[in-house]
Amino acid sequence: MTTETVSEQEFEVEIWRGRDSGEFVTYRVPQRESQTILDVVSHVQRRLDPTLSYRFACRVGMCGSCAMTVNGVPRWTCRTHVDLVAKDGHIRIEPLRNLPVIRDLAVDMVPFFDKWERATGQFVPSDAGNRQTFARVPPESRERQEADAGIECIGCAVCYSACDVVAWNADYLGPAALNRVWTLVNDTRDGGKPEHLAAVAGDAGCHQCHSHQACMTYCPKDINPTAAIAGLKRATVRSVLRGEL
Repeated sequence: MTTETVSEQEFEVEIWRGRDSGEFVTYRVPQRESQTILDVVSHVQRRLDPTLSYRFACRVGMCGSCAMTVNGVPRWTCRTHVDLVAKDGHIRIEPLRNLPVIRDLAVDMVPFFDKWERATGQFVPSDAGNRQTFARVPPESRERQEADAGIECIGCAVCYSACDVVAWNADYLGPAALNRVWTLVNDTRDGGKPEHLAAVAGDAGCHQCHSHQACMTYCPKDINPTAAIAGLKRATVRSVLRGEL
């Protein structure tokens, strides 16, 4: 009795190699069931080219560190299945847009998080002299619901990569940083509301948003930064009319 050897099905994938200047290199990868884009990149690095640089950690959609651009769309590659995104069998993988490329698929996240700092995205305790007291925030309050809508952001920079305004204006704070500020403005425990609004009211802040909603479209956590930014626009205008800004 003879056993037939079934040849493994393969497909081609283009992967960006280099820094801001570089080129796409084509690899042939075995086709697997339930295969993710991260599986593809890992196969290339482990079996075909160990010099390929990329970033990942949890592999289960919790950390966001594996975000890359797949066929022109920013995505978490650990949760992106090949059979759902391949266009006519074609896959092109490149680093996130709007961030400096360290090498290949790994980008420098420092500018992204620097903008969180510029936007004053840090919680400011309002009761520094009595920190043993727990502040009760009613779940049904409007402010609590507004904050809850954006609180699950994990800083993966998918929205930042998708944002056309960031591409046009490198100083623009970006949807993630502005969404973070909106959660703080609506947190009744935060004592830095005037500073938060002042930080996002300038030329690089919330009023630069064109409401294209790409951030909402591609956010893996289903957050709507466009709505948060619209809230900041209203809040800063009210502060100006009251003479607070």
